[in-house]
Amino acid sequence: MEYINTIGRRKTSVARVYMRAGKGEILVNNKKLETYFPSPILQIKVNRPFKLTEQEGKFDVKIRVSGGGQTGQADAIRMAIARALCEDNAENRPVLKKDGLLTRDPRMVERKKYGRLKARRRFQFSKR
Repeated sequence: MEYINTIGRRKTSVARVYMRAGKGEILVNNKKLETYFPSPILQIKVNRPFKLTEQEGKFDVKIRVSGGGQTGQADAIRMAIARALCEDNAENRPVLKKDGLLTRDPRMVERKKYGRLKARRRFQFSKR
C-alpha cells in the first residue's frame, strides 16, 4: 500500500501527514510521538482519530509539522490524521465528523493595530 498524503492546519501550524498500513509507529519531524510531545494530553489529542475509528496500531504515520506552538501543532496533526482516515475508508467520516475532527478551527490571532499597544489595548488615558 502506498502512502496517503493529507494536510491539516490550526492557527499558524501546518501538518503534512504520510500514512500507510503498518505497526502503529508515529514519527513527528523524525522523532517519536512521545519525544516530540512529552505531554500526555497532546499525545491523546493526536491519537484521538485512531481511537474513535478503532484503528490504533494499524498505520505507520510520518508527520512533518511547522509553525505555531505545541497545542496548535497537535490540533493540526489530529485534523490531518482524521482526513487521512477518511481517505482510507469513507465509513470513518461520520464518526470523525460527529466529534468535530474534520472541521477547521478558524480562530487566529488578531493583528496589532497602529497607534495601539496590542490588537485592542490602548495607551493609558489621562483626563488631566
